[in-house]
Amino acid sequence: MNDRFIQSVQIDWSQVEKSSYLSEIPVIRSLKKLEFQRNITFFVGENGTGKSTLLEAIAVAYGFNPEGGTINYRFSTYDDVSELSRAIRMTKGYRRPKSNYFFRAESFFNVASKMEDYRDGDLKEIYYARYGGKSLHEQSHGESFLAYFQSFQDDGIFIMDEPEAALSPQRQLTLLIQLAKMAKLGAQFIIATHSPILLGIPGADIISFDDGKLHRCRYEETESYQVMEMFLNHREVLLRKLLEDV
Repeated sequence: MNDRFIQSVQIDWSQVEKSSYLSEIPVIRSLKKLEFQRNITFFVGENGTGKSTLLEAIAVAYGFNPEGGTINYRFSTYDDVSELSRAIRMTKGYRRPKSNYFFRAESFFNVASKMEDYRDGDLKEIYYARYGGKSLHEQSHGESFLAYFQSFQDDGIFIMDEPEAALSPQRQLTLLIQLAKMAKLGAQFIIATHSPILLGIPGADIISFDDGKLHRCRYEETESYQVMEMFLNHREVLLRKLLEDV
């Protein structure tokens, strides 16, 4: 039985303008129904294939603020949300998530700022203890993200757009452990990523946006893995070919 918080999504094209750029994205145009079969789902593919577009639409359709944060966050510093979120038809599970978060690397600074605004002054010590003993703005981007994310210790729904953006390889391994631990507790993750480290989480469902349509693939079939494997094992030959005309 599928007891995930988001079980599937479809697109109602009657809610999208015929002239919309969305119809020019092959993967989006061909999407009929996407079912989430495992607690961790990765979206992979080349830049411009529609990963972040679909991820954001799912997040907004679920109820998240377009710039990120929890369901309760309501603020806006810019407005560039695609109309796709209005066209998403979502099937939800019967469970209610104990936690929730939508992470966008480019807007995490704004979310951290709002986090400072939202906290109650009487809870300042608890707030700082929860996030590593100091304000998120007193930590690096990567440190603040990990400190915030590691504060979640239960099941919930988490949608993440390239969470590896500010993380070193070692920190990506730390995030991998946290993802695996929370997924085991029943948390659901939908993540767009290029990280060959995160993609290596055992039991994850990897959905590729390459070749113009959504299709599931194995870890070793992802471009992120193949490029990294080629670079590590054949670095000199690869660089010689890449740089021969430079």
